[in-house]
Amino acid sequence: MYTFTAEKKQKLSKACLKNVTGLSFSVFNKLLRNKDVKINGARTGKDVLLEVGDTVVLYYVPTPVKPYSVIYADENVVIIDKLSGFETANVTESLKEEFPQATAVHRLDRNTSGIMVFALNNDAENSLKKGFKAHSFNKTYRCTVFGVMRKESDVLVAYLKKDAQNSLVKIYDNFENGSVKIKTGYQVVSTNGETSDLKVTLYTGKTHQIRAHLAHVGHFIIGDGKYGNARINKKYNATRQKLKAEELTFHFKRGDVLFYLNDKRFSV
Repeated sequence: MYTFTAEKKQKLSKACLKNVTGLSFSVFNKLLRNKDVKINGARTGKDVLLEVGDTVVLYYVPTPVKPYSVIYADENVVIIDKLSGFETANVTESLKEEFPQATAVHRLDRNTSGIMVFALNNDAENSLKKGFKAHSFNKTYRCTVFGVMRKESDVLVAYLKKDAQNSLVKIYDNFENGSVKIKTGYQVVSTNGETSDLKVTLYTGKTHQIRAHLAHVGHFIIGDGKYGNARINKKYNATRQKLKAEELTFHFKRGDVLFYLNDKRFSV
């Protein structure tokens, strides 16, 4: 059984898919048909509009899902392919069953899948955190965006400012007080005239950078409920952003405890 409280006015389906780990749209519809959903104590079989403060209960027993697969491991690090729909904290908790010393050294958004790196000791943790902070690792993502890019490839530059109250970020073309400069590179892999598949390179790594920056230039990621378009997401039946951390290449200085991983490339 899952219980949560609606934080904003939105459709029941959208709230459930966001709040219930591993829940699919097809399973949600089955729960509705069986009236295994309660809102404020009353069963419902309809995808109604929730009000702020509504209490939702789902009589749902999920099939256990391992939220990751290991793509590399040694005595210092573990590198995994994270599934979409899981918070970094949930993945870390699950990974500790296999690697008790695992410590996350960076994070991915709940609905972003792909490569994550974990340290297995203090020396590795310090080295990895230093590398991520200094942006000395090459990180490449793949995503599907709405529309056709004006250029086949480009490096976008803008300014990002956090809006903690609304749990999002805002992008500006020019510097604003409290903002930081960001750089996001992209290359068009393919397009069908309505959407485009991009390979994205992060030159800076800020909260929601890829999602917000691409949306700012008019090409939001399909399935993004925060920076995207609900009508378009519905058209493509996308409940999670189509964004994956696809590739990571390490760069360490000689003498570093992880120098043996220097120039090693990992991809999913």
